[in-house]
Amino acid sequence: MPLRSPTERYLEDFHQRLPGTTSAAFADLATEKHSCSYSALTALVPTTGAPLAVLDLACGDGYLLSQLAHRQQPGLQLVGVDMSQAELDAARSRLPGDVILLKERAQALSVATASIDILLSHMAIMLMDDVEQVLREVQRVLRRDGTFAVLIGRTFLLGAVGTAFMQAFRPIAEEDRLPTLPMGDPRTRSEAGWQALLRTHFSDISIEDIDVHWHPQPEALWGSLKDTYDIDRLTAAAKARLKERFLASVADLRQNDGTVPTGWGLRLITARRR
Repeated sequence: MPLRSPTERYLEDFHQRLPGTTSAAFADLATEKHSCSYSALTALVPTTGAPLAVLDLACGDGYLLSQLAHRQQPGLQLVGVDMSQAELDAARSRLPGDVILLKERAQALSVATASIDILLSHMAIMLMDDVEQVLREVQRVLRRDGTFAVLIGRTFLLGAVGTAFMQAFRPIAEEDRLPTLPMGDPRTRSEAGWQALLRTHFSDISIEDIDVHWHPQPEALWGSLKDTYDIDRLTAAAKARLKERFLASVADLRQNDGTVPTGWGLRLITARRR
């Protein structure tokens, strides 16, 4: 499977070293409407006895697919695609044997044309190279009137904690000479960009902002943050300096129980293939 860019090579290496990082961060955090952000996507899969094919693009360790598999819904065919073998191995261990798992890039799927009813993706498509080719593949594999639904990042950390993090991170990244590693297409970061990307081949485009609130203890917050891409790329010494500065900066933000109020800003994009 050819890898085209330093970003893809890094992402494959990260998920080979740290499979399950995404589900560990998001699976236990509720949104206003759903038990977790994955459920915001699985809720779009109807509970019907009719045959229904669902593809999870960049399925990671299979957490989203496991939510659907637990339904034991007759006629529900599940397919997961990821470029990390470690993630796919983790997915295989948690999923029933009839769930199809493919080690592929989103830009070149082996999935048959017009064979998928619903294509989902959780916190991945905004990182992908050549998003226009990704969407061409999405359009190709979806049946007419098929559903496309992706959840992407909107805001790294909500509230004052996010401001404190950036104030601590930026100077340390400069001190560490952290190389720039562009991830994804800038159009995936705005509503106008998504409209432009989808309007030719998709209809019924909907964009909804979702906040995932979180009140961790500072050490637990750092434990989650250290496994994010930019912090992962810092040297060990820089990570130690960042931890010290960041935890000092959020000390005054603690509530009576010692937790700090923050969370993740997400965006749900749904559309229907013309």
